[in-house]
Amino acid sequence: MKILVVEDNESVCSMLEMFFMKEGYKGVFVHNGQEGFERFNKEKWDLIIVDWMLPIMDGVTLCRKIRELSQVPIIMLTAKDSDSDQVLGLEMGADDYVTKPFSPLALMARIKAVTRRYQTEVSEKDEGNVITSQYFRISKDSREVYYNGHLLSNLTPKEFDMLYYFVKNPKQVFSREQLLDRVWGYQFYGDERTVDVHIKRLRKKIGTPQQPFIQTVWGIGYKFDETVAGNED
Repeated sequence: MKILVVEDNESVCSMLEMFFMKEGYKGVFVHNGQEGFERFNKEKWDLIIVDWMLPIMDGVTLCRKIRELSQVPIIMLTAKDSDSDQVLGLEMGADDYVTKPFSPLALMARIKAVTRRYQTEVSEKDEGNVITSQYFRISKDSREVYYNGHLLSNLTPKEFDMLYYFVKNPKQVFSREQLLDRVWGYQFYGDERTVDVHIKRLRKKIGTPQQPFIQTVWGIGYKFDETVAGNED
């Protein structure tokens, strides 16, 4: 696996390089956002790890620019852990979000899970990758969502994945842990706010307060239902 790491902390780079060697990964390390974007454009990568705070070009901007050109998996490293910071990183296209300080073993697990999910999506056959419902038509191959016949173009990659999974499994109740496992592709041991953040933003883009497609099942999790109207907090 070939990984581009854009990180200006030399000690973090040294630590990751050691663990990459143990896993048989090839790591390329650059130390500012502009250089990271240039290296991204020159070569093909299996994964990109981006630090939030970078010289010349910050990690959020770099993530956005990469995502405009490629669906390569991106993991963002940052000392920021507020909901608004997490939302921003995920909105710009990051597939995962790891706060510093972090366990190298936990990061390795995230790397394997994110790349495994990406490889599975890439290898899926065209058959069965378009689903339709009362309000939605979703193509997993083109990653297009039509809502009431209109193209919905403002979904982030993970919002798309979550909506696809919900529409494919209507009226089924999923816990936050299940959604993390099935949408993110791994068992998540830590902060479950990632799901809540995506649900909140997705609700603003689909449905109405009178027709909340994604509904809270108190004490359990969430479900997708196009047939039930009501108010949603």
